[in-house]
Amino acid sequence: MTDSGRAPSAAGAAVGRRIGIGLMYGLWRPRVLGAWRVPSAGPVILAVNHSHGIDGPMLMGTAPRPVHFLIKKEAFVGPLDPFLRGIGQLKVDRDTTDRKAITDALGVLADGGVLGIFPEGTRGEGDFASLRAGLAYFAVRSGAPVVPVAVLGGKDRHSRLSSAVPALRSRVDVVFGDGFQAGDGSGRRTRKALDEATVRIQERLTAHLAEARRLTGR
Repeated sequence: MTDSGRAPSAAGAAVGRRIGIGLMYGLWRPRVLGAWRVPSAGPVILAVNHSHGIDGPMLMGTAPRPVHFLIKKEAFVGPLDPFLRGIGQLKVDRDTTDRKAITDALGVLADGGVLGIFPEGTRGEGDFASLRAGLAYFAVRSGAPVVPVAVLGGKDRHSRLSSAVPALRSRVDVVFGDGFQAGDGSGRRTRKALDEATVRIQERLTAHLAEARRLTGR
């Protein structure tokens, strides 16, 4: 449940997707590859590299299904707080074990929804070099497949307003990879099992990023 006592809204996430489509295609030029790899129904986790300030909205506007993203609590300020909640996004405190965020995220997957995660935890080089353990926990606990997503381009030309945002009307490639199971099939959720799942995830995400760069020439 969210702080307001309500479960993340699937209808709200659908509204967020429409807003994302309008903004991302209106301000930039997304090129989407492999969207068919996202299962058309059932729970799925999108694991997205994070190097732009628009990666979340870009995925909301280009994924074939509405996405509930885990977003740092610092973004939920002023009018953005009710707006982000209204479009089904999940607030997470990255500095502690946020049980509300965990419950909300598992609830999205239990309801057959799409959970979006930046497994690196924060914006950086976007190369999946260092992953937090949260993605492995959600994947192993829920059994949902993980679909790797690479967002590429725009780092060579920044917006004049912010270096974290690509220049307006620049091309941004969004490449979806093949889904996979993070667990080893045993159903174990021990620390050792989660550590092994994290290694497995990192190998798959890194391989997908290399293939996405090859495909796009980025």
